[in-house]
Amino acid sequence: MAKVLVVDDEKLIVKGIRFSLEQDGYEVDCAYDGEEALALAKEKEYDMILLDVMLPRQSGFEVCQAIREFSEVPVIMLTAKGDDMDKILGLEYGADDYITKPFNILEVKARIKAIMRRSAKKAKKDAAPAPHVIEAGDLKLDTDSRRVFIGAREMNLTAREFDLLELLVCNPGKVYSREELLRLVWGNKAAAGGDVRTVDVHVRRLREKIEPSPSEPKYVHTKWGVGYYFRV
Repeated sequence: MAKVLVVDDEKLIVKGIRFSLEQDGYEVDCAYDGEEALALAKEKEYDMILLDVMLPRQSGFEVCQAIREFSEVPVIMLTAKGDDMDKILGLEYGADDYITKPFNILEVKARIKAIMRRSAKKAKKDAAPAPHVIEAGDLKLDTDSRRVFIGAREMNLTAREFDLLELLVCNPGKVYSREELLRLVWGNKAAAGGDVRTVDVHVRRLREKIEPSPSEPKYVHTKWGVGYYFRV
């Protein structure tokens, strides 16, 4: 049974959405202001959040941004203001979709089902077993034992250096900015107040260990002005 959180300060709208979704078998929680919505989102796991833009105590935009700090739950924004559409479509606040008021409940349910299908496919793809051993040229990376070899020689990497290399090796050719690497390898908390020079230091140390010539890297390359990528 899919769980949906409906957030709107207009209780009649909430009541109508809740009734219709429960008729389709959804489990529905309700909140009527931003702070209550954020508290529920932290306390419980939802499959979907319907979030009004104009809320007391905290706006829907603020709530959506806060939710994105700890969850990837799909969020559909409910808005009566046409001026807000460009912001939402640009995903500036982390929303997955938007619906303008007044809306047809059938459209709401169709959007929910479509996004849930996409989320289910992504989860299935993410859950697919990754290869245990990845080989690229002379480099061999064992994700289970967290060991790295160049030819027959094992490289002694720190945990953070391994995480950094694993991300790059598993996504060959993809250029990651320093900010992205700080967030993906060090985590959101580190990224919020972190120094991107930390990434440069770790890349330099990693190159010193795995590259035949660190000044002319064979594996971890620099895209000047952008970031780093892996290529053999």
